[in-house]
Amino acid sequence: MTLAGSSNGRAANGFTSPAVTVNRADWRAAMDQLRSELSAAPEVAGDFALSVRRRSPSADDFGRRPALVQLNGVTSAIFTGIGRSPVPVLLPFDTPAYLGARRLGAIDPQALSRYQADFRTDLFDAGPSGYDAVFSLPTEMTSGLPSRIFARPVEIQITGSLITYDVVDPAGGKGEAVKALAAQYPDLRRFIREGYVRYAFTRFGVPYVVSIQCLDSAPRPKRLACREAYPIAERFLRALRVAGGQPFRIPPEIAPVAAERPAAPDPDFSYRPPGDIVANSGARGQTGRADRTAYSQIRFPLDAPAYVHSQSFGRRRASDKFEQPWSQYPWRDNFCEARDFNVGQCASGLGHQGQDIRPGICPVRRDGPDGCDPWRQRVLAVRDGVVIRSAKQQGAIIQVNTGTEHIRFRYMHMNPTAMDNDRLLNGRSLREGEPIGVVSNYLDHPNGTTRHLHFDVQLFTRDGWIWVNPYVTLIAAYERLLGGRGREIGPQEMAASPPAVTGGITSPALGASPLGPAADAAAGRDRN
Repeated sequence: MTLAGSSNGRAANGFTSPAVTVNRADWRAAMDQLRSELSAAPEVAGDFALSVRRRSPSADDFGRRPALVQLNGVTSAIFTGIGRSPVPVLLPFDTPAYLGARRLGAIDPQALSRYQADFRTDLFDAGPSGYDAVFSLPTEMTSGLPSRIFARPVEIQITGSLITYDVVDPAGGKGEAVKALAAQYPDLRRFIREGYVRYAFTRFGVPYVVSIQCLDSAPRPKRLACREAYPIAERFLRALRVAGGQPFRIPPEIAPVAAERPAAPDPDFSYRPPGDIVANSGARGQTGRADRTAYSQIRFPLDAPAYVHSQSFGRRRASDKFEQPWSQYPWRDNFCEARDFNVGQCASGLGHQGQDIRPGICPVRRDGPDGCDPWRQRVLAVRDGVVIRSAKQQGAIIQVNTGTEHIRFRYMHMNPTAMDNDRLLNGRSLREGEPIGVVSNYLDHPNGTTRHLHFDVQLFTRDGWIWVNPYVTLIAAYERLLGGRGREIGPQEMAASPPAVTGGITSPALGASPLGPAADAAAGRDRN
């Protein structure tokens, strides 16, 4: 059963809330599948209370079933918090084999991958919306797979969620059937989208998506080709079994996630409208997208002052050592700027995936009460959440999983070595406002881009995690940080403004990689 969530109508304060759907899990079907899986090992099945009392279909009745309690008690030693998931947890986990070995006292904690189709668990996180897991397949695991060129472990993600976001999505719902898996997953769709090959299916009334980041190109040692990812994803899907979860009573609908905005105006802060990107900066001649949705209420990721500006198309002082933008306010959207990444929310199908943010001008002096260190300007956690990031990766994700949200926030351009040393790695819990790094210029290598933070937002949909424009979300967060509301500046007001107020502001688009017109982009200085 699908339940409608918040409406996406225009809010009184000019910004809208995201629209969501709440799905109801069919726990009777999940119990039937668990019973079928355990029947392969009768000695194990005998240890579980698997009888079904048909007199009551309530979720609470199923929630007290000993079989679920027993299963969570066993698997929580491997997948911490699995009982917090309100959807049945499907993982590449041979439950009967593991339970049989455990019954005989033959479990080797160092060899758990033998029960996981050779996959290694990198992250498991469950919460009121559902669960997310990241697994990896080491390079030496080749049995049953075609020869591989990619020389690194392959990461595979799976999400199952009660909450899905209803974004306007021209590219959504597409895909092809996978004949080899049709019997196990009748509605399975495979498609390549926004840099991932994805496998979407419904089980127990709940949407699940398995995905692997890849390039739709020829295989390379340092770049996984999607054709190499197919057999790995399908190995993962064949191995999925019920590993736990717990029914919870869910409300008939969830309240809109409204972004609070101060009533009093701020004397300085101003911004161009959503979608108003720098002229001629969009891919394939397209403009931005006027998305006025505040997708979440967050803490702004930098200290004030800070400026949302294009890094590839904005003007900046050549003499400024720290590459501050030529202008400060007004901000300008740069989500749909020209990049070579697929972004379904942009008219061209290509975009920037997020927004580029610069810290305010910082005095060069590095000590004393009146100055700050220009190389140590803080980056902060925007919400309480869990980190998704493997060692050496350039991006760090904070995931929020509550009863009303299933959302991700990604940070880029901080130094990977510094993040590794700070243990900003898979599973770490963060508190809102906690420092997680400093503004830097890392992209493939130090000094690979200008000093700024790339920030983006991803929502879970029936196509998996999709990038949406964070521009309005950032505006509302910055207003709360300043304690005053910004002023939206239209084209006529801009024409009357002093020439000094120009430069990098763009519109709500998704992307992360530079194309042509700007000298910056041509030099490859900033791909995010």
